Amino acid sequence: MFTLNGKNALITGATGGIGCAIAKTLHSQGAKLVLSGTKEEKLQQLASEISEDCKYLTCNLSNIIEVEELFDKAENLVGQIDILVCNAGITKDSLILRMKNEDFDHVIDVNLKSTFVLNRNAIKKMLRRKNGRIINIASVVALTGNPGQSNYVASKAGMIGMTKSMAQEVASRDVTINCVAPGFIESPMTEILTEHQKNAILAKIPAGKMGSSQDIANAVAFLSSAEANYITGTTIHVNGGMFMN
Repeated sequence: MFTLNGKNALITGATGGIGCAIAKTLHSQGAKLVLSGTKEEKLQQLASEISEDCKYLTCNLSNIIEVEELFDKAENLVGQIDILVCNAGITKDSLILRMKNEDFDHVIDVNLKSTFVLNRNAIKKMLRRKNGRIINIASVVALTGNPGQSNYVASKAGMIGMTKSMAQEVASRDVTINCVAPGFIESPMTEILTEHQKNAILAKIPAGKMGSSQDIANAVAFLSSAEANYITGTTIHVNGGMFMN
């Protein structure tokens, strides 16, 4: 695939299914990693699986002070961060008439505001270096909507719009900012669905199957590479044809 030799990457939400696949894929292409998540034990286990030089940092993305410090802490561990992958996210699903203000705010803070802060702090350094890759993990529902997820959809749709705006500001300095929007991905959550529920989902996917975390990781690896240097402000949809833009 694409070589990332000599590059350092910071990945949030690294211990989830998609985050883990992204981390292992970027490392396989030569990148050194700083993994971030909320649980130190899981981070330590993943880091030990990947490489002895793999670093990790805990960060509560709902704590703005911790978010503000994360990028600098990562650079203190490995040197300059060349690739930022904002993958972490949460859901607090509820129909709109039952959704509490605090549930809306919490999802926006973790999924969107933390991405804004991390992107901004990365951009400050990347502009001076005249190089950098930022990949934000969005979702197919940002384009299609989804009942019971108005807060989550708002956060991911906001992420896509924000990415386009930031990308226009920094493109002249060889800093690219893009999104990857997963569709339905095989995970522990989809494994517990009934056959009827799975069939209803598959009926919406022209490819006739759910995707894998590796499918998402491959898209991130491409956008992280030099070969993607003329792609910015774009959302790559990885959804088996469920949504075509």
